[in-house]
Amino acid sequence: MAKQTLGLELKQQQKLSPLQIQTIKLIELPVQELEQRIRKELEDNPVLDEDTAPRDESREAEDQPKDISLDEYKEEDQIPSYKLRVNNYGKDDDSRSQFSTFSVKESFTQSLMDQLGYKNLDEHERAVAAFIIGSLESNGYLRRSIDNLVDDMAFRANIETDEEEVQRMLKVIQEFEPVGVGARDLQECLALQLKNKKPSPANQLALTIVEKYFEEFKNRHFSKIISKLGVTEDEFKAAMVKITKLNPSPGGQIDDSYTDQAQQIVPDFVLDYVNGNMELSMPRFSVPELRINKKYADMLMEAAGSGSTREQKEAATFVKKKMDSAKWFVEAIKQRHNTLESTMKAILDYQHDYFVDGDESCLKPMVLKDIAEKTGFDISTISRVVNSKYIETHFGIFPLKYFFSEGLENKDGEEVSTRELKKVLKELVDNEDTRNPLTDDQLVVEMEKRGYKVARRTIAKYRDILNIPKARLRKTL
Repeated sequence: MAKQTLGLELKQQQKLSPLQIQTIKLIELPVQELEQRIRKELEDNPVLDEDTAPRDESREAEDQPKDISLDEYKEEDQIPSYKLRVNNYGKDDDSRSQFSTFSVKESFTQSLMDQLGYKNLDEHERAVAAFIIGSLESNGYLRRSIDNLVDDMAFRANIETDEEEVQRMLKVIQEFEPVGVGARDLQECLALQLKNKKPSPANQLALTIVEKYFEEFKNRHFSKIISKLGVTEDEFKAAMVKITKLNPSPGGQIDDSYTDQAQQIVPDFVLDYVNGNMELSMPRFSVPELRINKKYADMLMEAAGSGSTREQKEAATFVKKKMDSAKWFVEAIKQRHNTLESTMKAILDYQHDYFVDGDESCLKPMVLKDIAEKTGFDISTISRVVNSKYIETHFGIFPLKYFFSEGLENKDGEEVSTRELKKVLKELVDNEDTRNPLTDDQLVVEMEKRGYKVARRTIAKYRDILNIPKARLRKTL
C-alpha cells in the first residue's frame, strides 16, 4: 500500500491590479463603445465629472478654486496619484470638429449581440453568451472547444461557468440569424439550417444524409447513400438540391442578409498623408474629458480632519472608494490612449510603403508578434488593440485586422503576404474549367508558374479558409 503524505506547496500567482483590469477592458473597446462606457461610469460614480465646456485657463486661475490634487490624500496602500483632468485624445482642431462618421454594413458580431438582447436571460447567462459570440470566427463557426471556453472565460473575463451552461448558451446562439451560426463544423452548420426549414420529404431526407451519412456525402459516394437509405435516384437528387442551396459560411453572408441595417462606424484613428509625411491622430469626437468632482473631494478632506463624527467617517470611507475607482478609471483611459497610439504607430512604421497609397502589393506579411516586439507589449495586448478598431486613410477605411497576415516565400526567396497568395488561388479556381477542375496538385503547379512556392497542404488550408471545395466537389456536368 502506497504511503500517503501531507505536504504544503507554495505557488506564485500574478494578481492583476484594479488599474490593470480597467485598462485591459478599455483597450478592447472601439471609440463608440468607449464613449458609452465613460457615460456609464459618470452615472455610477459621483466623484467623476464631465468637463465638456472650453476652459479659460487664466480666468480659472483667478476666479475658480483649483482642482484638489490626489497627492493631498495620504493612503495606507500608497496608490500612485494621478492628474485629475485628462485630455483623452488631445484637442480637436477645426478640421476634425465636424468629422463625419461612415456608414457600413452591420457587423456580424453586432448583429448577434442585438439578437441576444431580445433573449430572456439573466445577467450571468448573457455574459456567457456574449463571450461565446466574441469567440466566433468571421465565418460564423465556433472552432474552440467548450472546455477551453470555460477556462478562458474564467481567466480573461472573470466569468465562472461550466460546460453545461456554455452548451446551453451555445444552443441559444444557434437559434440566431443567419441560420447555422455557432456550428462547430460544416456538418453541424448544414444540419442547423435544415432543421430550420419547413418540414418536407426532401428536407427530411437531406437532414438524414447530413446527420448520418456525412462522410459518404463529403466523398461523393452517392450510390452508397442511395443503397443504404433505399431511396430512388430522383428522391436523392431532390435532397441534394436542398443541401447545395445551404450556406456553408453563415458569418460571411451577413452583409447580404442585413442590407437594410447599418451602423455608424467611427474610426479610432485618422491618417493623413501630407507632403510625403504621415500624420496620425485619434479624434476625440464625443468622448468626454474627465476630472474629479471637487465637492466630494472637499467632503473627504473635511471628514478626514480631527473631530470627525462617525457618520462623516463612514461617508469618507464611501467617497474614498469612489475616489480610488475614479483614479483607476481616469488613468486606465490614459493608458488606453497611449497603448493604442503606440500600437498604431508601430503598424504604420511596419507597413509604411503600403500606407503611402494603399497598394496591396506593398502590404508586408505581419503577425501580432511583430508588433508586440516593436512596442514591447504582450501579444494579447496587441490582439485587444487590433480587435474592432478602424483607421481612416486617404484611400479608405479599414479594420486594423486587415493589415495582419502571415507570409510565405516566392521562388525568388522574397516573403509575400498570404493575402496575395489567397487572391491568386481564388483567381485560378474562378477561371478553371468546371468540367475538369484543378486538383490541389495542379494548383501547386499553377501557383509555381506564377512565382509562388506553396506546398500542397498549404493549398488545402487556403481552400478551406476561402470555402473552396475539393476538385471533385467543384466538378459540373
